[in-house]
Amino acid sequence: MATHKSAIKRHKQSLARRSRNASYRTMAKTAIKELRLTIANKDAQGAQTSLSKTVSTLQKIQSKGVIHKNNASRRISRLTREVHKLSVLSSGGDKAAPPDAPEQDLPVSQS
Repeated sequence: MATHKSAIKRHKQSLARRSRNASYRTMAKTAIKELRLTIANKDAQGAQTSLSKTVSTLQKIQSKGVIHKNNASRRISRLTREVHKLSVLSSGGDKAAPPDAPEQDLPVSQS
């Protein structure tokens, strides 16, 4: 156990930060869990709303130093991709190739 006055203070500060950070992490996990549940229920509109709340939460805890900037960015990116995939599926098709587009012949190389 710490015996110096400064070490005792640092220990108290670290305990306070630990409990605060745990609260922030729990808040983020809950927001992510709600978003994933909305995605699983295939609710595109609800997923968009939940995504904005989750992104806000992740950016908030990143700004406070609870998680690293890249960690927050990675999570936001992955969740956004899932929501986008859901919205594309719910809109009725993929945007890769329109159904009425003519097929193009690729040039054949002669060797």
